[in-house]
Amino acid sequence: MPAVTSYPQRNRARSYIARRTLIYHGYIGCGPLYPTAAILLRTLAAYRQIHRSCPQFSIQAQVKSLCFLHDTPYRPYLNAQFSAAYDIYLEILHCVKQRHRTALNHDTPNWCMLNSCPACFYKLEDKPALEFDWLVSIDGNNSLKHWNSSIYGSNPRIDSRKACSDYWLDTCDVDRFKDERDTNDDNWEDKTIAAKGTTPAFNCVNRWCNAGPETRKKMFSVFDESGIFIAACRHRFVVLACDMIRSGELLTKYPLAIIDKLLTVYGKNSGCAYDIGCAFSKTLTNSSLGMRVHELDLHLMVGAFHRHAHNCKCQLDWHPMYIPRTRHTKGEGCEHVFSSSNELARSTRHASPFHQRQTIEEHFSFWDTDKYTTLSNFIWNHYCEVLNSIQTLTAELAVIKAELCLTDEDLIQFLKDERVYLDGLKLPPVQDQPCICYVEVLDELAQRHLEEINNALAIARIRVDSSYVKLQHAEGLVRHIETQSAVDQWWEIGGPEYRHFKEEASLGKYRTALDELERLVVMRLFELSKLSLSGTGKALQHRSDAIRNAINCYNTQATALNPPHSKISWKDIADYGFVAEFNLLAWSKPGHREATTKFFKLCQACKEITRLNVEVCRLCTAIHDEERHMLTIIQKLQVSDPHLGCELQCQHHSRAAINAMHCYHLNHIESLTEFSGVRGVGVHTDVADCGMFE
Repeated sequence: MPAVTSYPQRNRARSYIARRTLIYHGYIGCGPLYPTAAILLRTLAAYRQIHRSCPQFSIQAQVKSLCFLHDTPYRPYLNAQFSAAYDIYLEILHCVKQRHRTALNHDTPNWCMLNSCPACFYKLEDKPALEFDWLVSIDGNNSLKHWNSSIYGSNPRIDSRKACSDYWLDTCDVDRFKDERDTNDDNWEDKTIAAKGTTPAFNCVNRWCNAGPETRKKMFSVFDESGIFIAACRHRFVVLACDMIRSGELLTKYPLAIIDKLLTVYGKNSGCAYDIGCAFSKTLTNSSLGMRVHELDLHLMVGAFHRHAHNCKCQLDWHPMYIPRTRHTKGEGCEHVFSSSNELARSTRHASPFHQRQTIEEHFSFWDTDKYTTLSNFIWNHYCEVLNSIQTLTAELAVIKAELCLTDEDLIQFLKDERVYLDGLKLPPVQDQPCICYVEVLDELAQRHLEEINNALAIARIRVDSSYVKLQHAEGLVRHIETQSAVDQWWEIGGPEYRHFKEEASLGKYRTALDELERLVVMRLFELSKLSLSGTGKALQHRSDAIRNAINCYNTQATALNPPHSKISWKDIADYGFVAEFNLLAWSKPGHREATTKFFKLCQACKEITRLNVEVCRLCTAIHDEERHMLTIIQKLQVSDPHLGCELQCQHHSRAAINAMHCYHLNHIESLTEFSGVRGVGVHTDVADCGMFE
């Protein structure tokens, strides 16, 4: 007698047969039980590749295109049907990818981080030691993910996908650092209330934060997830990412968690670029990672693009050009990633948490694949660029040094002189601040309040009382400062003490006016580079008015100095086309400054050749080892699992074509007359250390 099956069991069996039949004919159903519509697998594959290469192309655009091709009226519910079929398609690809990784022994912990960029992380034996074994940049972006769990609710699929993700750092690992303090927030030098007439200590982080309005920075606390924080290598591969929960990018737990993971996986002797690396270095040193960072020799720097948002002293200490170990690195890999991923904002900002994660990870996967495709071309172009720079800078520097009678030691000394000069622009000693304030109050008494009293007496007796109150207040302030500074008798206006601290007060006002003018001009030049964006023109107009006012203030303070400094005009500012051209600190001749800049660029370019030689050999060896390993695994799978072996062989054809192009470019590099590296294939280090092939 046949076994009795229940009605739900029969429905599930029929549903399974229906789905199997659809897949067999190349379709995926849009419903779980009895789908009334199905999507062709080739259509889903085509949409996936189009969306990865053009993130603005959404599911809605794809569905509307299909409706137009099939002469069918568009209905909004078709978007949900297509999305359901697309989710199933991506899940199938994900499962196949996991089986491939298991077969290739690529499912070990941190395998993707260790092997995403062979030029950075595929270490070889008997190669020149590099100053930095690995270089990354870290940064946050608030444009991709704005969602609230109270609207969408939790989704268990996110946690299951995150467990086998290539990029995402778990939230628990990030929250380990949630109690770490940002030591720049309670820095007593920045929080001290300065006496009247003095200028507070300048902090380049304050300038950086002020570039965005406060309302925009506070709004991110509304969202459960407000963005992502990533790490990228110098060849722009994404190596790590984490969600930013209820905060903007400046919360310290995200960079701390990222750096902790990087140190765990990559080890010692490293460099990391961060747009506020100067301030974050203090936070990192005082954090729970401080001792580990010191032992593993992690060096922070500020990327070349972001350096102009920092003051001049900060640039000398943190710019990659002045850090000998960085070679020719710009430290802006994250900005290149975000320039592409920002195009996802339109489709991810209002999507569910699962689809946000799915879309972003698909984009990063395609981005890394694309970066690998162009890796050898990147190295080739960089190699030619560095050789060109060495040739050009050597010739130009020789002419400048001969004309100005300079040596390399002089150029190095110029940089030291600039540091000494900028160190001298700090606030006057604490004991001098009351004296400066005292001089200014004396001026106020002599020039303002007594004149007000005389005018009040001449015009009306009614104003005497108010002016007398002001006079009493000023005299009380004078007595208070005299007590603090131990002044026995009033300083005479024009006396030696008065003249000394009068000059200090004028110089302080001049520095303040100079800093404000520099800040406005830098922001104006950044806006000029974005004139194609909406809303910039009006902001630029307001900025120009502010610059004119800052010029007037600067000229007033410049002429008040002894001896007076030269004035500047609006035309002088308007002629600046690039941020690097703006520099009012004329502590040395322009020719000396130009020679110094070219000298340090030349030094970094010469050292960059050594790293590029190593990267050429690393990529060549990685391709050779990967080819052998892949063919061995395919031969084994053709016996044990023919279907998986056939699929892996199809994917290997695409990879082999890319590797053939890499070999072509690498051969071109090795055939250069100026090539100074080792030609051919090298020997990779122990598998346990490298983690690439077994």
